Amino acid sequence: MTDEPTTPASGMRDFLPEQVARRNHVFDIIRDVYEGYGFEPLETPSMERLSTLLGKYGEDEKLIFRIMKRGQKLQRALDEDPSEDELADLALRYDLTVPLARIFAEHGNDFPRVFKRYQIGPVWRADRPQKGRYREFYQCDVDILGSESTLVEAEVISAAADALERLGFDDFRIHTNHRKLLDGMMEIAGIEQEMRSDALVAIDKLDKIGLKGVVDELDERGLSDDAVDTLMPMLDQGAEADSPPFDNQRTLQAIADQIEQTESGAHAVSDLESLFRVCEGSSAGRHLYFDPYLARGLSYYTGAIFEIRSDDFPGSLAAGGRYDDLVGMFTNQDVPACGFSLGVERIIDLMEERDMFDIDETPADVMVAVWDEDFAADSMAIARQMREAGLRADLYPDDDSGFGKQFGYADERDIPFVAIFAPDEKEAGCVAIRDMDSGEQTEVSREHAGEETARLILKARD
Repeated sequence: MTDEPTTPASGMRDFLPEQVARRNHVFDIIRDVYEGYGFEPLETPSMERLSTLLGKYGEDEKLIFRIMKRGQKLQRALDEDPSEDELADLALRYDLTVPLARIFAEHGNDFPRVFKRYQIGPVWRADRPQKGRYREFYQCDVDILGSESTLVEAEVISAAADALERLGFDDFRIHTNHRKLLDGMMEIAGIEQEMRSDALVAIDKLDKIGLKGVVDELDERGLSDDAVDTLMPMLDQGAEADSPPFDNQRTLQAIADQIEQTESGAHAVSDLESLFRVCEGSSAGRHLYFDPYLARGLSYYTGAIFEIRSDDFPGSLAAGGRYDDLVGMFTNQDVPACGFSLGVERIIDLMEERDMFDIDETPADVMVAVWDEDFAADSMAIARQMREAGLRADLYPDDDSGFGKQFGYADERDIPFVAIFAPDEKEAGCVAIRDMDSGEQTEVSREHAGEETARLILKARD
């Protein structure tokens, strides 16, 4: 007997069959939407060199799961310099964006001039687990590398909006801002360059700590009262975000009047005007909400930034933005890039809370019963016929149980039909198909059991 716990590690989860079916349903829809936009699939390893990840995430770098060196390398590190960074040489990937930048630097010559990719996979963060926040979770990313056009920004947010609408969501907002717009505001407020990253981190916490909390944190991070008093009214220009359509142009113009004399501010205003105009013809258009408070904490963003939010769920459902300098960290060449990531765990949690899953979660369409060992080969052949006809067919995993137990097994697994081939059916050259709800049985020919059963089940569903 052991006292070892059987629950997964904190922040990790097991997924039982019904949960996996729901997750696969969501992944399939997202994948179908992404491929419909012309994005190509890409895969990267779960582990990266620690040096690949360091210096890319700002304050969030502390959430990287480091992996210790092994064997003699670990022993030498312990003997020489037992600091955290010296003891580790690998890490679990923190997101799918930095690995994309690395792989583009490695294989860029093999890709087209403008490369559109999607990736669905797990990432890991040493975060404090809470509702909707896990240490292991999946991201569903789309990215376009190689173009500076605002068309790519419209494409990635439209793909995300389409995916959410296909999943059944409608009441969401795509909060939109621009890093250079924030930079222009901070320049007007007299905030020194070395303090701006700290200011962005504080501003990004608005949805967590509220307006007063942001002001207090800006003060704690060393910003002067004059700087805060100048900055906050500029940020506080957003229209009420209750429902679309939003007056984004009015909000942008109010800020533009104050910051267009700065180079970064003028650049951002031009970008956002173009984005709003392009998005009028996109799936994202009616969801687009210009939010001057949006900052995004990750340090690699350089231009337009986005978060999708719903009033019914804390935090964001998706996020992304332009990161034109990230690939250059690996290649020393400028490669414009923009991407967006769906937070699929929060999306699934919200769908379950709203009872939005309307999918067939049964493991099979039909179970093929086994009369006895002498009939086992026939039962396997019938199961094969069912599968060839496009049905999901489960074969009862025993050959010495009565049909009562087999029907009980089908009921336990919620399998709606059972195919019976026993001595009477063999003599008549047929297969009996039992409807587990009504108890009625219909005979189909043994020779065409698959096709006839498929038609029977389709008719029953209609």
